[in-house]
Amino acid sequence: MSGLPPAARPLLPSPCASSSVVRAKAASACCSSLKQSRPGRSAAAPSTVAARQAAPLLAAALVLVAAPPGLPAAISPAFAQPVSEGAALFRKACIGCHDMGGNILQPGATLFLKDLERNGVATEEELYNITYYGKGRMPGFGEKCTPRGQCTFGPRLSEDDIKILALFVKSQAQNGWPKIEGDGD
Repeated sequence: MSGLPPAARPLLPSPCASSSVVRAKAASACCSSLKQSRPGRSAAAPSTVAARQAAPLLAAALVLVAAPPGLPAAISPAFAQPVSEGAALFRKACIGCHDMGGNILQPGATLFLKDLERNGVATEEELYNITYYGKGRMPGFGEKCTPRGQCTFGPRLSEDDIKILALFVKSQAQNGWPKIEGDGD
C-alpha cells in the first residue's frame, strides 16, 4: 500500500489494538502481493493504476480494521456461541476476582497473556486444570474438586462449562482483554 497516495491509505489503529493491527498487516501484505503479480500494468501512470488496483483491497482492509477487537473479523458461528457462553460464565463465576483480566488477590497472577505464560498457564488445558482444581489462592470450581479446602464454597461448574471458560480466557488473553459485551461501562 506504500504506492498509494497518502490520502488513500487506510489509517492504522493504535499499537494497543493488536488484533486490528494484525488484520491491517495482512491486508497490506495482500496489496503488496497484488502489485507484484501485475508488474507490467503500472508503467503508464503508477499512482492511478495502483489506486484502481488497490480500491477493492482497501475496502476489505477497512472492513477488517473496523471489526471489533475482541473477535476475529471472520468469526465462524460455531466459535461465536462458546465465546458468548464463555463471557456469561466469566461474569457469573470469575469477574469478582478477575475483572478485565486482572487479579484483585494476587497482582502477578492476572489473566493477561504475559502473566499466564510466565506462570506456566498459557494453554487451554492448563487453564482448565487450574479452574477445575484450583491453585494457590485460586479456588477450584470443578464438580469433583478435591481437597475440599482448595475448592470454592460457592456453586460448582460442569466440565463443559470449565472448558468453555478456558477457551474464553485464552481468547481474551490473546486479544489483550477487550471489553466483554454487557459490562457496565
